[in-house]
Amino acid sequence: MRQETRFRPPLYWQSQLLLLIVVPVCCIWIFFQTVEAWERRDPVLVQTAGICIFFGLAVWIARAGTVPAIFTGVLVTACLYLRFPGRETALWCLVAMLTLTLAATRFGRKHKEKLGVAERPSGRSAAQVAANLGVAALACLPAHAPWVAAAGVCAALSESTADTLSSELGQVFGGRPRLMTTFRPVATGTDGGITLAGTACGCLGAATIAAVSAWTFHFNLKSGINVFSCGALGLFLDSLLGATLERRGLLNNDAVNFLSTLASALCAERIAGLLGR
Repeated sequence: MRQETRFRPPLYWQSQLLLLIVVPVCCIWIFFQTVEAWERRDPVLVQTAGICIFFGLAVWIARAGTVPAIFTGVLVTACLYLRFPGRETALWCLVAMLTLTLAATRFGRKHKEKLGVAERPSGRSAAQVAANLGVAALACLPAHAPWVAAAGVCAALSESTADTLSSELGQVFGGRPRLMTTFRPVATGTDGGITLAGTACGCLGAATIAAVSAWTFHFNLKSGINVFSCGALGLFLDSLLGATLERRGLLNNDAVNFLSTLASALCAERIAGLLGR
């Protein structure tokens, strides 16, 4: 009796590669942080465990992700809190992002189902979580000064929020999208397709995360603009990569999302380093 093989989308290996990069690096860094905090008897370990359990249960109850996706998200949560513990934590930006993106994904679901672009009922996969949040976790690694790392983390979350809102709300309000490179009308859901309404919603999402980051880390106006502009820059880069490399079958959507958030984070960190504290 022949066994049915499970269908794998094109360039599935790129999604798996992202997981192989993000998950082990996060686990290793969390391990060393845990050992160091244990030696100091730092209560941050108990705080981190409690927060991770809360986040995991919240996502599970909301059915916003699969079990592997929840595990990946918990790793990201742990990285963000261990790097920025206490009240001034990057988790406020993560909470804002999750709230906005979940609401945008659920909004107009029946209309999206008719168009065939609605998210799966099981929620996001682990690869999607790694693609959208992996850079924010990797930016926590102690390669930069705290305020530089904070700029990178917040810019990555800003771009991810902008991308999701632009796509999800643009499908509801935007009408017929146009290709980023030629501005010719294309079908809804086409890689690299943009709408004016979707772009506006995306920029508003990026501005929201920038405002939350400025409130959390006491950024001045220049630093807040840095987070917003780099997040918006990543949004347009995402559409450009979608209209070119993704349409040609060289990148899948997870790789495009990861590269876009990576560009936003690197750009924000570079500018933050130049601006100073």
